[in-house]
Amino acid sequence: MVKKAVFYEFPNPDSKEGELIKRRRLQMLLHSCLYYSLNENIWDDHTFDKKAKELAVLLQQHPHAYSDRFDDYFADWDGSSGFHLPHRDPWVLASAVRLLEDSSLHKSNAVPVTNKKYATEISEMIK
Repeated sequence: MVKKAVFYEFPNPDSKEGELIKRRRLQMLLHSCLYYSLNENIWDDHTFDKKAKELAVLLQQHPHAYSDRFDDYFADWDGSSGFHLPHRDPWVLASAVRLLEDSSLHKSNAVPVTNKKYATEISEMIK
């Protein structure tokens, strides 16, 4: 039996502010997962802090510009830490792993075996 992949479509905001909030929230989810669950990082602490604080300001100024299934985790976001975010959520974890692989791929110009395996699993599922 083939396991089903975890797919989730995020809403498309209708404003520039909503787009930026969406982007920053997804970045916080993935980079927090890398740091806290996988003991890896792509961003340095300064970059994370800067984008986290930017997100906090955006959420205060435009509280209804974007909404998705992770709203509860960002309800009182102040940018101080991503420790409380859902690092083990299947979508977050899989996306963080792919981001790490893509980052490694970019640095080495190599194709990681796990990407090939993932592509094979997806192609098998849609047959």
